Formats: sequence, C-alpha cells, structure tokens
Amino acid sequence: MNSSAAVQRLRLALDLYEVGEGMQRQRLRRQMPDATEAQIAAEVAAWRLRRPGAEHGDCPGSPSPRFT
Repeated sequence: MNSSAAVQRLRLALDLYEVGEGMQRQRLRRQMPDATEAQIAAEVAAWRLRRPGAEHGDCPGSPSPRFT
C-alpha cells in the first residue's frame, strides 16, 4: 500500500469515528434531554471506556493503565 492510500484509509477511519461519536452524542441527548453539554461530554468519555466488546481495548493483551 502506498503512503497516499494509507493516509486516505486513516482519514476515513478517523472520519467514521467522528460520525460514530456524533451519533452517540445525539442518542444521549434524546435519552437525557435536560443534560448539560458537560454532562453529555462526561457520558461520551465514559462510553469510550466501556464500549461493548472493547472493555479492555480493541486488541488482545493486557489493559493499558494509561486510560484508567
């Protein structure tokens, strides 16, 4: 894979992550209509750490203490 294709794939992955996070924010706003932006941000941060299927990260191995 050439570097241009790698850059495009990384950009696509990051764009998709942003879309997913935006969808999560919208879902939280629907579930908690009175929540402040700070509360939504805290919920999104907590979601990043407890995503179903990736509670210990996205790959096998020991959990990293950097994110706990």
